[in-house]
Amino acid sequence: MTETDMPDLAAFLATLLVAYLVALFARRTLGVPVGWPRALVMGLIMVVTISWAATEVGRMTGVFVDGQIKAPTGVVFLVMALVTAWAFVIGLIGLVLLELFLPTGTLPPPSAFLRGWNARRSRARRYTQVVRIATRHGLGGYLGRGRRTDGRPAAIARSLRDALNEGGVTFVKLGQMLSTRRDLLPEVFADQLATLQTRAEPEPWAQIERAIEEELGKPLTEVFQMVDPSPLASASVAQVHSARLLDGTPVVLKVQRPGARKQVTSDVEIILRLAAWLERTTPWGRSLRVSRLAEGFAASLDEELDYTVELDNLRGVAATLHGEIRVPVAHEEHSTGRLLVMDRLDGTPVGEAGALLAALPAAEREAIAGRLLSEILRQLVRTGVFHADLHPGNILLTEDGRLGLLDFGSVGRLDQPTRNALGMLLLAIDNNDAIGATDSLIEMLDRPEDLAERELERDLGQLMVRYRSGFGRSGSAGLFAALFKLIHAYGFAVPPQIAGAFRALAALDGTLTLISPDLDVVGAVRRQGREMMREAVSPEAVRTDLESRLAGFLPILQRMPRRLNKLTEDLEHGRISVNIRPFADERDRRFLTGLVQQVVVAVLAAAATLGAILLIAADSGPMVTPDLRLFALVGFALLLVGFVLALRSLVLVFRRE
Repeated sequence: MTETDMPDLAAFLATLLVAYLVALFARRTLGVPVGWPRALVMGLIMVVTISWAATEVGRMTGVFVDGQIKAPTGVVFLVMALVTAWAFVIGLIGLVLLELFLPTGTLPPPSAFLRGWNARRSRARRYTQVVRIATRHGLGGYLGRGRRTDGRPAAIARSLRDALNEGGVTFVKLGQMLSTRRDLLPEVFADQLATLQTRAEPEPWAQIERAIEEELGKPLTEVFQMVDPSPLASASVAQVHSARLLDGTPVVLKVQRPGARKQVTSDVEIILRLAAWLERTTPWGRSLRVSRLAEGFAASLDEELDYTVELDNLRGVAATLHGEIRVPVAHEEHSTGRLLVMDRLDGTPVGEAGALLAALPAAEREAIAGRLLSEILRQLVRTGVFHADLHPGNILLTEDGRLGLLDFGSVGRLDQPTRNALGMLLLAIDNNDAIGATDSLIEMLDRPEDLAERELERDLGQLMVRYRSGFGRSGSAGLFAALFKLIHAYGFAVPPQIAGAFRALAALDGTLTLISPDLDVVGAVRRQGREMMREAVSPEAVRTDLESRLAGFLPILQRMPRRLNKLTEDLEHGRISVNIRPFADERDRRFLTGLVQQVVVAVLAAAATLGAILLIAADSGPMVTPDLRLFALVGFALLLVGFVLALRSLVLVFRRE
């Protein structure tokens, strides 16, 4: 660096220092944490423009004439201070406009932008690919603000199914989840999405073998006698292989494909961003609350990718089962987050057991379906831990007519109040009690603010009368579909755990159709729900529940006589007083303080601005220069104060903490 560069460097550093001080003062003046990058940039702009503004204003006011100072030193100082202050106010205006239209925090910081460049580039490439797939299938017109309203629903549903299928495993699973939300989607869409499958070409055995050994931390031969390289089943996320432990026990290995989690995680992030955008820009996105749906889907998919969660689910469901339904026993010592080792259950999936079912008498098929329905209802109403993905591929049928459950990646849990409400709903349907059914729905779901209870009660009553006799399979399917539509029509928000229960019932309905087409699900649900609720409200069960609740109230009951005695004595001697503190809550005080502050600042800003206009417009008063009156100088200073107060008032309105 040469000596001639030193003054330039010093000037540059001095400019940066002044810009920093200006930015700091701007943040203090506005009273909100404006982002440092934009504050520094605005400070640099202020510093650069002050010299130009000072020259122009000095020439206009007669302070500078032909480059020479023609006014007293005090006047020059006041004019230059006023110019500097106004340049500062103009910078504040720019900051306020930025905060109104692009608040601090909307954009990531520069450091995050540099660190996440590769991830953003990959995400943008995948996002472009997803949009291109949607456009290729004719769905592009439904993604914007001016969405299309033409087109046949059946054709749109098929296009959506094909687009999701082409999008890959994450979007296929999203479609499968949406197919169970018949309370939100029309039947034609739910039916099409229900046909989505996650089958995929098997991964080469060498890669699967390496993945298994990485999870075990040792060679396969130290754990298994043999592992069949040909998979029993192959999906986009996992493969299932048969094997045999060293002691000869037949097992199956569920191993996650290498790179599956990375791809799913990337796609889930895109789905969350796309859902947030659709909820902002489309009416149907806001109506369906797609952001909430996407968040629930992301959480469930994250659990599904963690096989330790599936292991816990397997243990939870196994602990609640009784009767002839079996689940595999897991070998925890060989299971990890991406590998699950379980005993092998012999049997045929219901979806592939057509020949086996056809050989059974109709009465036996109905009995098998009834046992399955009874067990799932018992899980929903009594134990609260239930298998939430009961499609035909997850239910095994043995040659002797026994049932087995597979794939515990999706297991729901209901708390006691929700189970009670669900049981009371079943009991109310059986008793044709519209009032009880309405109360149970309100207790079970998230109640909308403007709920018309009487109308809901009447519609539920009509629904129960219409489907009371069941009408075979079509009657049960119609009841479930009508109930879902009614829930959505009245604006109920379905909590995730209740949505899981609905999903289990919807998937179970299709499975029961394959086992026994003649089974009247409505009638069976009514009968078994009645039995379960009678068990729950039996004298012994009620007595046990009351004893447990009274045990919790025992300390209160023991102190009750002493407190009643003190209360009566205070009443007798007039010692009872009531103290009301309307602003005891800090939030109330903070709200009132902020409101008063906004009003005071707005009034001061208006008064300062009005006074400034009167002073500037005055034609009398002493002259400080041939072209500048003293009153005008004071008016511009007062107008500066009014502008600063007005800007602070705006920031207080739009950036309340």
